[in-house]
Amino acid sequence: MSVVTTKSSRFPILRIVRPALLVAILCVAYLAFIYLHYQRDDGQWFEFVRPTPAGSAGYDGQFTYCIALDPTFATSCLDVPAYRYQRILHPILARYVGLLDAIHIIQAMLAINGIMLAVGTLAVGMLLTDAGVSTWFALVYGLFGGVFFAVRVNTAEPLAYGLVLLAILAGQRDRWWLNAALLGLAAFAKETILITTAGYVLYFAVQRRWWHAVRLVLISVVPFVIWQFILRSWFGSFGVGSGGAMATPFEVIPFMGIWRIGLEFGAAAFVRFGALLLPFVVLPTLWALWQCWREAEKRRWHPYLFVLFTNAAIMLAVPFSTYREPLGITRFMPGLVIGVVLFAALRRHKRALMYSTLWILWGLTLLG
Repeated sequence: MSVVTTKSSRFPILRIVRPALLVAILCVAYLAFIYLHYQRDDGQWFEFVRPTPAGSAGYDGQFTYCIALDPTFATSCLDVPAYRYQRILHPILARYVGLLDAIHIIQAMLAINGIMLAVGTLAVGMLLTDAGVSTWFALVYGLFGGVFFAVRVNTAEPLAYGLVLLAILAGQRDRWWLNAALLGLAAFAKETILITTAGYVLYFAVQRRWWHAVRLVLISVVPFVIWQFILRSWFGSFGVGSGGAMATPFEVIPFMGIWRIGLEFGAAAFVRFGALLLPFVVLPTLWALWQCWREAEKRRWHPYLFVLFTNAAIMLAVPFSTYREPLGITRFMPGLVIGVVLFAALRRHKRALMYSTLWILWGLTLLG
């Protein structure tokens, strides 16, 4: 795969669209396989909210579906209601796109995520084109398990990070009002988006662009904070936390969430998990933080640098309960993947871009 783009194409728009189109085709094919493969007494569509042949007890897609089906009385089927209701955007969109029908809501959940997966991949392709890098590296995002397989299990990542990528694209076009609005909307899809928002706030602060920083906080953060107080008055607690039922807190010691795997499950489990986490999580995180340090020394400020920094720094504190679940940590990582790909493209780190394609292979472990 060539890193640098060429200008030989007579139709540059096709060059940008091709990765997103490929991701969309593969996603539809995968969903079709799942639909045809699983047989249920209660209907094949429910495989997409209970993603095992026997039906799993309680996963994010089921919670989203419960809220979408009946937002007022969904609490009885939720593990931690405030935590689940803070991610209100996906279920509310699905509820009304699905016309309040039980099966149509599931189809709407899938359609929204599938469309936003393709939109996010397209946005990455456009950003890579701006950087003069091959748009095919957009596949690193589009085929990354944290967003690609999230479509199947009906979690919020494709919607949330699709909005984030549109926000980044708007920022690169100096449309900062739109950037703030999209980041604010994305926070209602998944609260971890605020990590990326924090990166932009830091960028504006370092640049002494105080009005931009204040505007971003007012538009992107304050509405989410207000929603947290509404949830507290409704459920008696804030929604923000480290996870749902059985979640452990964020760690203070770097990567302690990984070390606890060995402490809790023994050396064999630590080696087995470490074989995945070391190359796909630990090394990219350390590389990202090292690059951020080098850029800071040279005072070469760019929004991508701060997006990379905040999404890499949070990996040091990720809870044990997230690290111990392969799909859980994969769903936590799209911000880091986006940061690495965009920063590597910006600085023409060819080796980093090539290594980033290995994230696609990690997704294959989530097939099923």
